[in-house]
Amino acid sequence: MKRFLFGLLFFSLISSALARDFYLKNPALDIERYQFYIELSDQSDLIKGRALISLRTLSPLQEFALDLASQTEGMHGMQVLQIKAREQTLQFEHVNDRLTIHLPKVSESRELVNLEISYQGIPKSGLHISKNKYGDRVFFADNWPDQGHQWLPTIDHPSDKAAVEFIVTAPAHYAVVANGLKVEESKLDGDRKLTHWREDVPIAVKVMVIGVADFAVQESAKLDDISITSWVFPQNRVEGFHDYAVAAKALDYFQKNVGPYPYKKLANVQSKTRFGGLENANTIFYFENSVTGKGEQEALVAHEIAHQWFGNSTTENDWHHVWLSEGFATYFTNLYIEHTYGRERFVRQILADREKIIRYHQRVNRPIVDTEIRDPKQVLSPNTYEKAGWVLHMLRQELGDEIFWNGIRQYYAKFSGKNVLSNDFQTVMEQVSGKDLATFFKQWLDQAGYPKLAVQWQFEADKKTVKIKVEQVQGATQFEFPLDLAVQTSDGKIQLQTLRITQKNQEFSFPVTGNPKLISLDPMVRLLMEGKVEPNL
Repeated sequence: MKRFLFGLLFFSLISSALARDFYLKNPALDIERYQFYIELSDQSDLIKGRALISLRTLSPLQEFALDLASQTEGMHGMQVLQIKAREQTLQFEHVNDRLTIHLPKVSESRELVNLEISYQGIPKSGLHISKNKYGDRVFFADNWPDQGHQWLPTIDHPSDKAAVEFIVTAPAHYAVVANGLKVEESKLDGDRKLTHWREDVPIAVKVMVIGVADFAVQESAKLDDISITSWVFPQNRVEGFHDYAVAAKALDYFQKNVGPYPYKKLANVQSKTRFGGLENANTIFYFENSVTGKGEQEALVAHEIAHQWFGNSTTENDWHHVWLSEGFATYFTNLYIEHTYGRERFVRQILADREKIIRYHQRVNRPIVDTEIRDPKQVLSPNTYEKAGWVLHMLRQELGDEIFWNGIRQYYAKFSGKNVLSNDFQTVMEQVSGKDLATFFKQWLDQAGYPKLAVQWQFEADKKTVKIKVEQVQGATQFEFPLDLAVQTSDGKIQLQTLRITQKNQEFSFPVTGNPKLISLDPMVRLLMEGKVEPNL
């Protein structure tokens, strides 16, 4: 969800002429698996790491770069001690958070290279070592959006997904949770413990995670062989187990309506995340005060679980398309609310979302897919959450429920485990619906703002018709959309009418059963807009 520090991450205006992703990708390189051996202690914040990395060279190369924080003049950063491949020590340079590695000879195309990188240091970010609200020492990863490289040598970009294993050695009093399934927990000498977690489904670095703390752990449910567990601080174990138990309902809803859950377990973890929630693959972190015993965070839990399909399994190929993660999680949380609590609660939520979008655009006028952003921490805003969620809502109105859900299921089935761009989603929805949706997606994703409408109406008594004039007053931009009207007549009846708006200024006329007393816009809450309607007497 990543809303807890929205004030810090709030959208800023950045000017740039480059309409492409800001991360320099290497098309000749594909990481297949990471094995991270991490040693933690209570004596200092220094971590000792050993990374076994299996990578595929997709075309011949002799050198390549990984992301890893360099050591600064202060205390933070990572020091690389040695890099080896097949027992041969490799040459490397480590400057400006880039670790350039030189192979002894040019690789062949499709060659598998196994690296061993030994390093140590104090993380500036990524892995946060601190105390929880009870004063207990804890270690929690927070890799989103590109902070994994602060403590792990990786390709720190969502376009490169890999299997991952965490083998964590820590003082024995800690419990360790991480992505995937636990394959080993062993006592070591010196009152230490080794815990090994393994995830074989490829995931992006942004959702790779470990949590190390004194935890109370409960298996709250089992759904289709998926173990659902709660990991909470022991001081509030009763409240935590109660609050996180709702995860089973959300998991069941998304499995039935979107597609099979992509992982083998779901852990819900009370943590020290900087955000409200962080959708780490199958190991979700929630802010520590999410636990109250009052069940107040059901929507947050649903949002992070929705991410397991949208963002974790189908993953944006670059940061500019993050709406495919956050917008989907936002709207599918609302759909879960509609399913669980009814239409009225759903409408209240999307109206609140619409109001937030309007307030945001009073200050910032940027599109959802904004290729001018250069810092991944800047991609989050009401554009990529609420407005993107509204785009899906309007698409649902455009296509109808049956086609919309069929399209969602086909989109997920086609791109599960893969990387996607907005075009991929558009193509699937066009194929399923048989409609040309180019205008719809272009205006809502690539164009800033939304329709602002000035509507005037006049009753022509002799013809028993209403004449409507609709003007788009949002500036130079223009939108095409269906506009619903509710006409309340003097006999107490309400007549619904839909107008197709395709121009900046349009006039319409339609018959009515009686003298209109009131006309309202968008009575069914189907359109992202703001408007004023008044009689033209």
